[in-house]
Amino acid sequence: MPYPSQMNREEIVKQAWQLIEAEGTENLSLGKLAQVLGVKAPSLYRHVSNKAALLQAVNLHTSQQLVAGLTEAAAQTSGDAQTQIAAIMRSYRAFALAHPHTYVLAFTNNDDALRPDEDVLEQLALPLQELITAVSGPEKSLAALRGAMALVHGFVMLELHGQLRRGGDLWADFETAVQAYLRGWQTNR
Repeated sequence: MPYPSQMNREEIVKQAWQLIEAEGTENLSLGKLAQVLGVKAPSLYRHVSNKAALLQAVNLHTSQQLVAGLTEAAAQTSGDAQTQIAAIMRSYRAFALAHPHTYVLAFTNNDDALRPDEDVLEQLALPLQELITAVSGPEKSLAALRGAMALVHGFVMLELHGQLRRGGDLWADFETAVQAYLRGWQTNR
């Protein structure tokens, strides 16, 4: 059994993140996490004060991972603002589908104690808003950003919960929705 002082908060959070993805949020307990880490549960309290603090840290980790993925998608995409926005939205959707439990935990709770740091949430929005400004114009960029976030989050949530059952290619449908959305803002300038 590893000596508890050899553990660090980052390791605990990453392991909790993996447990949530494997078994769901409802099955995460500090006891189970301690068992997986090979320590006694009380030793976790040196790093996280309670389960809520652990979940908040997991949500922060999820948000940071999403920001990293979106940043990478933007960096790897050349072309106009619409092309870059579409790449970011595809990356967002791919992340949520690859990490459904932690995505839902991070972006559907309404408990302020579990919310990721506001600075990280802003990192999700600002680069996209800058690109959207090029499409919608500065005076409408906030509305366009909110619409883009609603489109991708809403589509993902319906998909994750099995609500898009009419068949077809969901990737193609998502792409069509994104392109139509962006064209709409371009013509409303």
